[in-house]
Amino acid sequence: MNEPGTNKTNFLKKLQTKWKLKSLWQVALVLVVFACTGFTILLIKQPIFDFLGLDTTEGSFLKTLLYLLLVLPLYQVFLLIYGFIFGQFAFFWEKEKQFFRRMARLFSRNKK
Repeated sequence: MNEPGTNKTNFLKKLQTKWKLKSLWQVALVLVVFACTGFTILLIKQPIFDFLGLDTTEGSFLKTLLYLLLVLPLYQVFLLIYGFIFGQFAFFWEKEKQFFRRMARLFSRNKK
């Protein structure tokens, strides 16, 4: 039978391996960065839409488009900011470069 907390440790060790991190502490810091970034975006999304005069109670194509054009890039920036604050900038910078390479490939395929 599994001891209490074993599944959590296994999950964190899997993330450590997948992300090629040196310690479980680093995994915890990366998760904190993701949490802080998500919370920050949650807080600033509404004021951005209010400033633009958009009603966020209903979904719309314009709202989705503006979210992708404005909020998604802000998310990427905040990942780097929080990554720097928590000493994980190198990890997130590599992830950003991977993200932009994937986006470039996606758009270059569509042009052909």
